[in-house]
Amino acid sequence: QVQLVESGGGLVQAGGSLRLSCVASGRTSSPYDMGWFRQAPGKEREFVAAITWLGGSTHYADSVKGRFTISRDNAKNTVYLQMNSLKPEDTAVYYCNAGRGSWPPVYGMDHWGKGTLVTVSS
Repeated sequence: QVQLVESGGGLVQAGGSLRLSCVASGRTSSPYDMGWFRQAPGKEREFVAAITWLGGSTHYADSVKGRFTISRDNAKNTVYLQMNSLKPEDTAVYYCNAGRGSWPPVYGMDHWGKGTLVTVSS
């Protein structure tokens, strides 16, 4: 099993930036892709971004391309989501996701964190 813990959420004004982090623990010795999903109030969870084990490939939802950047540090078992030019519609609970499967993992992988809330005020 892999446990995931997110941090870095908070309240930010539109146009601002936040960086989310997700630390993985447990069975992290095997290669695994990582990603981020989000769920806004009253909406379904949606894919945001993903990165492969060695970081060679990334994939983004169209709604965040050019504004969000996913990266990872395998020495720290951590994945990051740098979010710039935030919009009120980015307000959501952001979930870390990890596992192996088809690429890109737009439907989610095996392991999920509990989420961190991002609120963007207008």
